[in-house]
Order: sequence, then structure tokens, then C-alpha cells
Amino acid sequence: MKKFILSAAIVALTTVAFAQNNDSETTPQQQTQATAAQDSSTTTPVKMEDLPEAVKTTLASEAYKAWTPTEAFLVKENGNEFYQINVTKDDEKGSVKIKADGTPAS
Repeated sequence: MKKFILSAAIVALTTVAFAQNNDSETTPQQQTQATAAQDSSTTTPVKMEDLPEAVKTTLASEAYKAWTPTEAFLVKENGNEFYQINVTKDDEKGSVKIKADGTPAS
């Protein structure tokens, strides 16, 4: 009886180990889907002087006047395009998302 229980336990552990090994492998289609998801967003650094005039005007407006822009990026994400501008005010840091037409991006 002990041999039967021992054999059953070994078979069960081998089956579990084999099943876990097969679950961790990805198919080429799954790899392509993962790559496509990563490629849907790009961030490109932009010089402050190269920002569109509408974005510069928004940054100079009353809402952002107290904040100093430090760096800017053009972000293309899921078909949307906006500028992400990192800003500072005293010891505070933040970022602002503004579309090329100067309106806030959500």
C-alpha cells in the first residue's frame, strides 16, 4: 500500500510540474501582442523653444504662471498626442499635459 501511495504522489507531482512548465511558455502570437501593446506609446524629448506657440501661451497663462517648466516631451499614446511638461514651483514638482492646440489633455 505504501508503494502505491508513493507512486501516486510522484505521478501527481510530475503532472503538476509539467503543467506549470507549459503555462509559462508564450506562443509567438502572444509575444507579438505584448510587443504591440508596448509600442502603442512613445515619448520624445522636446526643447522648450520648439514647443508649439499654443502650448507656450498656455504655459504663460495665469493657471501655470507660478510654475517653471523644466523639461518637455511629446507623447503619442493610443492615437492621442500631447506634450507633457515637467514643472516646478519652490520645492514642488509636477507635470502638465497639453495638446498641440493649447488645451489641457486628459
